[in-house]
Amino acid sequence: MTTDVTDHFVRVRGAREHNLRNVDVDIPRGAMVAFTGVSGSGKSSLAFGTLYAEAQRRYFESVAPYARRLLQQVGAPHVQQITGLPPAVALQQRRGAATSRSSVGTITTLSNLLRILYSRAGDYPVGAAGLAAEAFSPNTVAGACPRCHGLGVVHDVTEELLVPDPSLSIREGAIAAWPGAWQGANLRSIVTGLDIDIDRPWRRLRKQERDWLLFTDEQPSVLIKPQRDRVDHGYYRKFWSARKHVMHVLSDSKSDRMRERALRFVEDAACPECRGSGLRPEALAVTFVGRSIAEVNNLPFAELVTLLRPVADLPEENNEVAVRICADLVARVEVLLDLGLGYLSLGRSSTTLSPGEAQRLRIATQLRSGLFGVVYVLDEPSAGLHPADAEPLLDVLDRLKVSGNSLFVVEHDLDVVRRADWVVDIGPGAGEAGGRVLYSGPVAGLEDVAESATSAYLFGRAERLEHDVREPQGWLRLRGVSRHNLRDVSVEIPLCVLTAVTGVSGSGKSTLVTQVLAEDPTALESFDRLVLVDQRPIGRTPRSNLATYTGMFDTVRKLYAATDDARARGYGAGRFSFNVAEGRCETCQGEGFVAVELLFLPGTYAPCPTCHGKRYNAETLEITYRDKNVADVLDLSVDQAAAFLADVPAAVRSLETLREVGLGYLRLGQPATELSGGEAQRIKLATELQRARRGHALYLLDEPTSGLHPSDTALLLRQLHRLVEAGNTVVLVEHDLDAIAAADWVIDLGPGGGDAGGQVVATGTPADVAKAEGSATAPYLARRLDRP
Repeated sequence: MTTDVTDHFVRVRGAREHNLRNVDVDIPRGAMVAFTGVSGSGKSSLAFGTLYAEAQRRYFESVAPYARRLLQQVGAPHVQQITGLPPAVALQQRRGAATSRSSVGTITTLSNLLRILYSRAGDYPVGAAGLAAEAFSPNTVAGACPRCHGLGVVHDVTEELLVPDPSLSIREGAIAAWPGAWQGANLRSIVTGLDIDIDRPWRRLRKQERDWLLFTDEQPSVLIKPQRDRVDHGYYRKFWSARKHVMHVLSDSKSDRMRERALRFVEDAACPECRGSGLRPEALAVTFVGRSIAEVNNLPFAELVTLLRPVADLPEENNEVAVRICADLVARVEVLLDLGLGYLSLGRSSTTLSPGEAQRLRIATQLRSGLFGVVYVLDEPSAGLHPADAEPLLDVLDRLKVSGNSLFVVEHDLDVVRRADWVVDIGPGAGEAGGRVLYSGPVAGLEDVAESATSAYLFGRAERLEHDVREPQGWLRLRGVSRHNLRDVSVEIPLCVLTAVTGVSGSGKSTLVTQVLAEDPTALESFDRLVLVDQRPIGRTPRSNLATYTGMFDTVRKLYAATDDARARGYGAGRFSFNVAEGRCETCQGEGFVAVELLFLPGTYAPCPTCHGKRYNAETLEITYRDKNVADVLDLSVDQAAAFLADVPAAVRSLETLREVGLGYLRLGQPATELSGGEAQRIKLATELQRARRGHALYLLDEPTSGLHPSDTALLLRQLHRLVEAGNTVVLVEHDLDAIAAADWVIDLGPGGGDAGGQVVATGTPADVAKAEGSATAPYLARRLDRP
């Protein structure tokens, strides 16, 4: 393919990826381009599925076939031609890595520099041998603490957990961790045989006896004498201490119920050998500027820069290695400070990071890479960010553009769209109703596109959600809360209203709502039930999908089992499940696809040659309802299924609630692994809404508007207000100003993130909080409330 070097546009012709309908579009290079449209309209299909996928495919063509096996590749996009496309880097929203060994330091690669610094320029104890950089990593054999294997955490029992009520005797069940039934009776008989009084209250036993019963590794065999009420002959039984029994269940038991019970007696604690660092003593003994590497790993970035800058500013002849590495570390960390991440530390586990925090870390790493002429494809970089955090992010993106790169940004935040040089708006609707380019050009020109939902919100034509602020019907009071960065916080949460918990990233919002409030037994006494709706996946395999999660597929399978043909053949509802041997295709085991191994290329997947992706065997697919088989129904979108099943009340209830939260574009059989966090959260909410339950429930939602177009946010907020009107209490962690403005009550945390946060800054109605001094939320909320 030839490209005119004087042509400054990426030109796409005939893009048909997912729901894109033969799209032709020209996009400028060297600019910030925003891809907009309602959720499911096809933005990501164009930006990631077409442009990034094609850039990656072209790059991999230059890589040796054997090396390609080691690289994670996306498939070749369905597009006729793309010209003028530079190399691309994708920065997508992802939840924290599924391993506790991944940290902020490993994501940013700053840990590598720090380990070299300690290896080459650290102060070693007198007589100690020098250590390689690997010895300062808890993820290597050379550096990992032998007790905790580098995790920094050990799992162990405590007397308080094993014996929750020391006033009880052993006969009365003082050692709660011991098994019940005949096993428990055996252990009590063994203890009696060891001359320990099982009728004396636990606290009155000698400490030596208590410690032995709970923690010993000894397992003496004791003769249990004949007992008239149990056995008529003696026999030997082996003693198990409470700790040994719990650890045996956790390591060997196949019963989930027994393991779950055993976990109640175990707690995580910092490893006593390495004090939580995960490192060997030899590495911990090495210091730099008076601190061990474990202490430096725990410093917030703001303090780390203060510690290292004096060394970085020294002349290189003092200590060339130390000065150069410190200068590089300071320069890299300052980018993180610019992005508002000064409260994070190198040792912070990636599993605790929000998607927004993880993406900003990756953006900072790219900014220091010095690449030129690259297209950065970003997936909603402002998602999960407070407006105060979004502003420095946009400044960093501008720096990437000024460095000679192009930015293709999939975005819903209208403030980000206003900062763009060019906008590509996809729509007008979602799924089959989308997939067209409504407009491509400078942002101002979008105002004239009447059918664009983005245009209506961007230029103030959309109807705002208005409601009368409700009065609380009581208060839930939390006192002296201390967890993570919350320090002795007291807060009052109003009942029977919609409350938004706000604050900058890292201020403690999610900790307060999804941990403290969700786990406080005293607080939950005020409610009939708790509903926690988060963004975790609804399933971890392609076998879980929208229809199975909501329970609607049970209705569909019963519908097919009730047809005349199915009854004549003796097919029950189970026959129409792709997880059951009778009905599924045996070639693909109901997956719909088969793995294809290629000798010198990465393995791939292809539609099953027998069922062609239908998942069912031919006999099952012969059963039809209104000329559609069960696989055809799974291929319908929610909107299409609502029309097809309009006279099936059980299905209509599920489908209507899914449409009401803006998910009409999803296919019923869409695998859970293909759903975004925001889609998964709305599916959970819709599943809850379809259950007609009475009583006062507490709904907790963690950033429910994340990843939503303003029109979808309005749909979601109407559903949340419906819950409140039904007599429930709704509390949501939120950054979206439209959602905050529509709340009845606001609790603002801060004033900053990390150690600078964790306090209640302001509470009241949105109008009250908008006037609060010292609140990072107040000025942005005030501007939103003043906007017509």
